[in-house]
Amino acid sequence: MPRYCFTLQVRKDRMTEYVQRHRAVWPEMCQALHETGWRNYSLFLREDGLLVGYVESDDLAASQTAMAATEVNARWQAEMSPFFVGIDARPPDEGFWLLEEVFRLDDQLAPAPPAPPAVPATSLPGSRADHD
Repeated sequence: MPRYCFTLQVRKDRMTEYVQRHRAVWPEMCQALHETGWRNYSLFLREDGLLVGYVESDDLAASQTAMAATEVNARWQAEMSPFFVGIDARPPDEGFWLLEEVFRLDDQLAPAPPAPPAVPATSLPGSRADHD
């Protein structure tokens, strides 16, 4: 399943409230995220307000479009917008910066495809078996 990572910047003076609000996200918001294809969704907040989000989705753009069509998302985004800087009056879910994945340990550790079977030298053209 495709993975996505994004960043936003939370206002330093609103960080405590932001964290508190996310300890009790509305159940209908969580359900809407689930129903629109957001999986393994996590948010991480650094002490300077950098917010890093991670989500898995078959199609993030489709999941975002489906969420935008829900009433609960409109209410949630309106309440969350004042917590962020640099989103140019857009809802936070439209103002984040997607990051490019450049390394994934599981991909590096994945077993290499098996090598093709070795052809015995005796069956190669020009081998001793060819001349016998």
